[in-house]
Amino acid sequence: MQNPRLAGRYAKSLVDLATEKGSLEAVYADMKYLQAVCKSSRDFVNLLKSPVIKADQKNSIITAVTTGKVSELTAAFNNLLVKKGRESDLPEIAEAFIDQYNVLKGIHKVLLTTAVPVSEELKKSIEQKVKAEKNFANIELETKTDESLIGGFVLEFNNNLVDASILRDLKDIKKQFLQNLYVQQLR
Repeated sequence: MQNPRLAGRYAKSLVDLATEKGSLEAVYADMKYLQAVCKSSRDFVNLLKSPVIKADQKNSIITAVTTGKVSELTAAFNNLLVKKGRESDLPEIAEAFIDQYNVLKGIHKVLLTTAVPVSEELKKSIEQKVKAEKNFANIELETKTDESLIGGFVLEFNNNLVDASILRDLKDIKKQFLQNLYVQQLR
């Protein structure tokens, strides 16, 4: 993130305005959409950050991408970002808005990383377990696969990490072999 403080301020302003207008849920859906567009299209993000493309061209492209898919308030906000020359911060602002919305609604993000894709019933089981253990009311579970884990899982939430992967176990075993306590330390 290039400027988290700036993104947080713009996001806070948008949260406050959307709450005042009674369209917080609609703007949240819009920010999720913009976040998905930014994550899926590297070209779109590069276009936003490009100093070569003029502001009016960027505005027309953003409008073409979002027309009919975002609310009037979000469209006006995007227009304001372009006028202020802050369109390059749109991905960070969308992320900051979603984070602030989650804090406001008491939603906790949980990231589950596994070696292979997991079934829906296992996801629900993990959600229920985390809710029960940590007393979370709402959870947003995101899953990711990483074959290097070999097996097991890694669970991340609220700056906590639960690493129950085979990769971690193998690293621990390697560390134990490197510090072989059974061989006398010779000078």
